[in-house]
Amino acid sequence: MKPITALLLAAGILSPSFILAATPVETAPTQKAGKAAPNRGAAVKVTSVEGITEYRLANGLRVLLFPDASKPTLTTNIVYLVGSRHENYGETGMAHLLEHLLFKPSANFGIKKGTKTPVEILNSTGAQFNGTTWYDRTNYYATFPANDDNLRQMLAMEADRMVNAAIDQNDLWNPKTQKGEMTVVRNEFEMGESDPIGVTSERIQAIAYDWHNYGKSTIGARSDIEQVNIPRLRAFYHKYYQPDNAVLMVAGRFDEAKVLQQINDLFGKIPKPTRVIEPTYTAEPVQDGERAVTVRRSGGTQFVGAGYHVAPSGNPDAVAIEVLGHVLTDAPAGRLHKALVETKLASKIEYNSVSNLEPGYNLFGALVPVDGNLDAAQAAMLKVLEELKAQPITDAEVARVKQQLNKQIELATSNTARLTIALTESLAAGDWRLFFLQRDQLDKLTAAQVQAAAEKYLKSSNRTLGRFIPTDAPDRTVVPAYADVAPQLAGYTGRAVVAQGEAFDPSPENIEARTQRFTLPNGLKGALLPKKTKGSTVSVVLKLQLGSEESLRGKGQVGSYTANLLSRGTDKLSRQEVKDKFDQLGTQVAITGGAEGVTAMLMGKRENLPAAMDLLAQVLQKPALNATEFLELQRERVGRAEQELPEPQPLAVNAFRRLLDATPEGHVRHVATLPAELAQWKAINVADVKAFHGAYYGASSATFAAVGDFDPAALKAQVASLYGSWKAQQPYVRIPDTVKPVSGEKVTLETPDKANSVLFAIQPIPLKDDAASYPALLMANHMLGGGALRSRLADRIRQKEGLSYGVGSQVSIPSREPAGYWMAYAISAPQNTVKVEAALREEIAKVLADGFTEAELAEAKKGWLQSQEVGRTQDSGLARELAGYLAQDRTMAYDKDLETKVAALTLAQVNQGLREYLKPSAVSIVTAGDFAKVAKEGDSGAKATTSK
Repeated sequence: MKPITALLLAAGILSPSFILAATPVETAPTQKAGKAAPNRGAAVKVTSVEGITEYRLANGLRVLLFPDASKPTLTTNIVYLVGSRHENYGETGMAHLLEHLLFKPSANFGIKKGTKTPVEILNSTGAQFNGTTWYDRTNYYATFPANDDNLRQMLAMEADRMVNAAIDQNDLWNPKTQKGEMTVVRNEFEMGESDPIGVTSERIQAIAYDWHNYGKSTIGARSDIEQVNIPRLRAFYHKYYQPDNAVLMVAGRFDEAKVLQQINDLFGKIPKPTRVIEPTYTAEPVQDGERAVTVRRSGGTQFVGAGYHVAPSGNPDAVAIEVLGHVLTDAPAGRLHKALVETKLASKIEYNSVSNLEPGYNLFGALVPVDGNLDAAQAAMLKVLEELKAQPITDAEVARVKQQLNKQIELATSNTARLTIALTESLAAGDWRLFFLQRDQLDKLTAAQVQAAAEKYLKSSNRTLGRFIPTDAPDRTVVPAYADVAPQLAGYTGRAVVAQGEAFDPSPENIEARTQRFTLPNGLKGALLPKKTKGSTVSVVLKLQLGSEESLRGKGQVGSYTANLLSRGTDKLSRQEVKDKFDQLGTQVAITGGAEGVTAMLMGKRENLPAAMDLLAQVLQKPALNATEFLELQRERVGRAEQELPEPQPLAVNAFRRLLDATPEGHVRHVATLPAELAQWKAINVADVKAFHGAYYGASSATFAAVGDFDPAALKAQVASLYGSWKAQQPYVRIPDTVKPVSGEKVTLETPDKANSVLFAIQPIPLKDDAASYPALLMANHMLGGGALRSRLADRIRQKEGLSYGVGSQVSIPSREPAGYWMAYAISAPQNTVKVEAALREEIAKVLADGFTEAELAEAKKGWLQSQEVGRTQDSGLARELAGYLAQDRTMAYDKDLETKVAALTLAQVNQGLREYLKPSAVSIVTAGDFAKVAKEGDSGAKATTSK
């Protein structure tokens, strides 16, 4: 997830949206010169493990097919075995730059007249998609509705951009226009430079490596990003983007024989290259003593980290190393957590375990309050890490972590799309079957093996952090070399294929027809959607609605603390025991919320649902709310608040929210300044939390929804038993939505020493989501800035101007009161913020004057409608929607009605909808960045010019 999106989601400002919208286009890749003639023989089966079958085409392309009829979606994931490890001097970041350029036009997708670009194809299928680059691989994945046209054009697009991408100089950087993708990637680099903790972690890893490319950040050096030339980038592309260096995965609802033939027809036309990819041979020497680095930058918290070289991810030691990391860092039982967080030396423990083909690196870290003792925290951390021989790893610790990891693995194998993406890292580490092999190795792992790994790798001479200390008897670690996984996989067959689910129709009509609703005597409303799912999984959502406007005055922070403390123990179970029991049940639990309400989510297996429901009720109704856990949570929350104080994104988000805030001070929704919020977080005590839970928690106004494999009669009876008599002392009264009628304001915030800036454009819109003009406004915003990489704003500010890595817009319209708003956002370098605002205003003015086109509207409709369909295939998201609709007295008929209205929209209606509500003069602007530095550098440049 992009940082700006993640931040807005966390703040509750930006709603999660699915990447959009495609016309079937099938084409054969153009053959390149200098390659062997194509061999179009039949695909050969290589191996099959747990429902996944590997084939190999004559040109070397490896194909993994994973049929799953339980959801009407498909996932394609093509992995190229090339990453930043393969980059040469002056080419750092090249693999990542290339990933960006693969979304630009290729010979038959965007360059050929009348065809769509890759971004347009991905948007028009309603796909959830992305491309990612790492040390050993690059991948491109997409999940979209399962139909022949969508899959045909997705495969054709991947085949075409494998060998026919333009890799055009003007796409990278056009010297005449001073625009291109280079500046977008540079802005992504600048975002990382604004994170002092991330920068420190990169510096530690850089010091740890003398020669290997694992010591360099995948995004590359700024100078290389800015100066890499197109011939070198094109040569890199032609060398590594070839069928014999790629693995194509297709998973979901499809006919295996038909799709295999289609893949052979499309990709088999690409000749097998005559070039040979030589293996990389740079090997890191054995580290011969402690190393250290200090970073001095602006920031709101301290950090200490200790990194250690470890075996490759394919080495048998890898599983023991991963378990060791969890034993040390998990909360609350982790040894580092107990030694640093519980003793108040640190507010949080960090752990970074990277999957690598060659000898890798693990990093342990601790966030220390700005007024904390960094030396003491460092000493305590190293004592835990490097004195494990005196305090050996126990069987109970290993069993707990194995149970936790097995739960995650089981849930992953029950989600085809998730598993398909997860196999990317196993492929990069040596073979996709490592995922299953290492799961089996995990089952057999002993505490003695974990202890051996700890003593082998966690030693001072293998550490990057401390000082150099001469010694006559150096104790050095020889890290195992490249892992040969073939002998480990000899004869390996894996386990039985996970039980399959039904072919479920995710249309609003079918969902509504199969949903059973009920209301308990105490007022709790429920919605049950039973269906057969892959792995017999079920998702449950319980939403508690709390308090009233008057009773909740001044209780925003205490309500948040209460919600976050719920899962940290009950009156009978400790925090660790609660965590262990959910792990034993193979159930994921998430409890979020604040003063106005709490949402609890469960996801697990049918057979464990009753026990998980009982445990959840105990957590919600009888939490421990003890002082120790409260103080730990408070230190963590205060530490996060202190860390946010100097950062552009939190400051801009806070200013944005304050601009729209129509509530008085003391109102539960009132938005205070960040320093004021920090003071409020510090002022709460555990007694306040206990009093809040006792007065406000109850289920009289709750909503409950379940989607998946369960017994509806039994679940309804259990809900009634658990929550039917749970009543809050303070009654619930819904608080109306409000928005301040702000117009044309300008807020500028200075954030010294930050390489990134944030811009928000905001305008209140007095509208409800049942208004006749809402569908038109929804589509207008989608075309203006709602599409992923494909919208008027994205086309101009990111694709054409290259000013911003993240840019878009959203319209947020509530259901009860006319209190909505439109917003746009962009991130950029501070020196480009003025250009970004100008471009944004120009695009708004242009679309208001000229309107959209029929082609834009047709593509937007199709993409948006398909994204709605994809969203309903996610059981957890559907359960959230059903639970939310119960509180609004809505059914899935609302979705059907909205989609019908969207489909029927005319271009005139859409253009008029935007013109009616979006007024350029009323748009307010919030910016945060180091603008003083920009002004100072501008003055210096002007003086230098004058002196000539």
